[in-house]
Amino acid sequence: MARIFSEHQWALVLGASSGFGGATAIELGRRGMNVFGIHFDRAATLPNVERIVNEIQSCGVKVKFFNINASDEERRNETLETIKNEFSTDADATIRVLLHSLAFGTLKPFIGKSSTEMVTQAQVEMTSDVMAHSLVYWTQGIVSRGLMKRGGRIYAMTSSGGHSVLPNYGAVSAAKAALESHIRQLAMELGPYGITANSILAGVTDTPALRKIPGAAKMIEVATAKNPQGRATTPEDVAKAISLLAQDESYFMSGNVIRVDGAEDYVSYVGQTPAVHV
Repeated sequence: MARIFSEHQWALVLGASSGFGGATAIELGRRGMNVFGIHFDRAATLPNVERIVNEIQSCGVKVKFFNINASDEERRNETLETIKNEFSTDADATIRVLLHSLAFGTLKPFIGKSSTEMVTQAQVEMTSDVMAHSLVYWTQGIVSRGLMKRGGRIYAMTSSGGHSVLPNYGAVSAAKAALESHIRQLAMELGPYGITANSILAGVTDTPALRKIPGAAKMIEVATAKNPQGRATTPEDVAKAISLLAQDESYFMSGNVIRVDGAEDYVSYVGQTPAVHV
């Protein structure tokens, strides 16, 4: 595969061990971008992390993964200082892409018959902190340390859940809406720096995160039935789109919610053939 990124460019992928983050880390590596990966895995899932790291390394690029809690302030600052030290030997080094793909939240209803059934204040705050607010803190740390130069790209994974409702999805839905708001604000404030920020709205995708949602199998079935292309979105679909958007020609795209879903989110029919107008 042709190299389209320079040896000085890096991606920093938050949530790099599976799903959209893992696929994007691999795809950017194939295109010649070095990769820093942030993940939080225990022994059972570490073999998949090793697979992803090995696949990226096989592309002939540099790769370094950090097994940390991405929402931990101390660990975040330690990691960013490590990256800063890595860049100290390369004056042209830059984080070209920051991808926020953290999927860790509480799936419980707001209202239940007892207090034990309902999501708690701590759970709502944790969900928003991990899935939304952490984007701001990582961006602050990167920009304040001069790790991202003009031409930098920030992407955050959102979903249709940010503007719709699902059972038990309230805390995550609120986090996705906040994430999109953070992207808009960052697009405005980072404009003078020549850095863009966009949300990526993927279609329903069979990932470990989706499988934690009650009724996930039915969601995939419905998404496949109503998608004009007759299939659900894959992590690789999203990875290829981000690889495309990370190129120089997208320099004036900022503040958007970019759909990568085959038009799934716009379609209301299920299992029908849409009318064709000639």
